[in-house]
Amino acid sequence: MKKIKKVVLAYSGGLDTSVIAKWLEDTYGCEVVTFTADLGQGEEVEPARAKAEALGIKEIYIDDLREEFVRDYVFPMFRANTIYEGEYLLGTSIARPLISKRLIEIANETGADAISHGATGKGNDQVRFELGAYALKPGVEVIAPWREWDLNSREKLLAYCDEHGIEVERQKGKSPYSMDANLLHISYEGGILEDPWAEAEDDMWRWSVSPENAPDVATYMNLTYQKGDIVAIDGKAMSPAEVLAYLNKVGGDNGIGRLDIVENRYVGMKSRGCYETPGGTIMLKGHRAIESITLDREVAHLKDELMPRYAKLIYNGYWWSPEREMLQKMIDESQAPVNGEVRLKLYKGNVTVVGRRSDDSLFDENIATFEDDEGAYHQGDAEGFIKLNALRLRIAANKGRSLK
Repeated sequence: MKKIKKVVLAYSGGLDTSVIAKWLEDTYGCEVVTFTADLGQGEEVEPARAKAEALGIKEIYIDDLREEFVRDYVFPMFRANTIYEGEYLLGTSIARPLISKRLIEIANETGADAISHGATGKGNDQVRFELGAYALKPGVEVIAPWREWDLNSREKLLAYCDEHGIEVERQKGKSPYSMDANLLHISYEGGILEDPWAEAEDDMWRWSVSPENAPDVATYMNLTYQKGDIVAIDGKAMSPAEVLAYLNKVGGDNGIGRLDIVENRYVGMKSRGCYETPGGTIMLKGHRAIESITLDREVAHLKDELMPRYAKLIYNGYWWSPEREMLQKMIDESQAPVNGEVRLKLYKGNVTVVGRRSDDSLFDENIATFEDDEGAYHQGDAEGFIKLNALRLRIAANKGRSLK
């Protein structure tokens, strides 16, 4: 075992990471620095300080990263209209590169030679954390306790706490689900969700009402875009984190953003998860609407072709990779004309685009009209266009090639 002097632990203050903090000290004989990130998970993060202090931790970092998270990670991802496997808005995936970045920054600040996390050996997060860490600090040591210890159940973790005098909350009626939350979403795994046939219980959801119980009157909103990012809602300027928090609230109130999927994890298994992403669902719909009138056709189609590759990079943990950086530069360059307003209607789980306008619009009413266009478009030109595009088909047919 390599000698570790100091390790920075991604610390939530929950059962797993509290045990990890003590286990690291006992197993590696090292000093532990804790880092707790506020990504808008909706819970107070400051109590993590008292829990860390009770464990004897001397260096404790608690950082409010909400604005950085949305501005530098969520917004860039949504400029690409990113979804994984046709549905997942990557709420967990996109938070991991920021946490990795901050872990490495703290390791550099404190002189630590290792980082540690509480991700299990079955999941994607271990890959995301560690790929990011190695990209940003190639020589860093990574300690993943779930791949080393035999404390593989809640009962064993609690027994370890009893043995070592670790104070943890033992709540009766604790949620049976493994949950991860940030400003973009909440994820739910485990419990009855391990059976892909079982319907999720309605009281599982935290941010949204069911569409059936949503208001009977639609909610309308105007989103203002600059270079592909929302900068105001209903005329009120907002910061990136404020935008997402507001959309989460209004979307959740209207039953928007629930998702139940079986996804393909990078480590090889299929996993069933439920996700609540009300604000992200609205953002995706709005962004595609403003792009529909401001982007050139081939630019829009190229973005759609590249998006699945971009989504897979984020899902698999390659945010800090040259190929993602290359794609991001192209995506960001495409957003220069993506300015204007989109009007949306929210109603019982649905997001409907009811209007879009922009000074950079490529929509020409004089050409698109079904009325007299006064010669703006010469319909006779279509004959040659069609014949030229049919040329290869006509040649093949004349040669007797059958398509049946």
